[in-house]
Amino acid sequence: MDLSKVKNDEKLRLCQWYFKAGFAFLPFVWFVNSIWFFNDAFRKPPFDEQKLIRKYVIFSAYGALVWAIIISVWIYIFQSYRVAWGEFGDTISCLIPTGRA
Repeated sequence: MDLSKVKNDEKLRLCQWYFKAGFAFLPFVWFVNSIWFFNDAFRKPPFDEQKLIRKYVIFSAYGALVWAIIISVWIYIFQSYRVAWGEFGDTISCLIPTGRA
């Protein structure tokens, strides 16, 4: 989709929709929203909807960053302590067997 052909009110509606979709545990949507609308929020000449688009872009970037930190910390903890957790660590592991059963 080429955002240069989209009207400003439609950009605001789309940016707002992506921001709300990110609350469904979809941090990648927040990341895409912050990248996709960055130029409209910060680099374009001022227009009426720009202030709201800027707000959604900033909150989307913060949300994506917080999720990235949370996921990174979880990966570190899981990789470091899975063996020490014993059976619980094995239970929450996803192992895909190779070969035939």
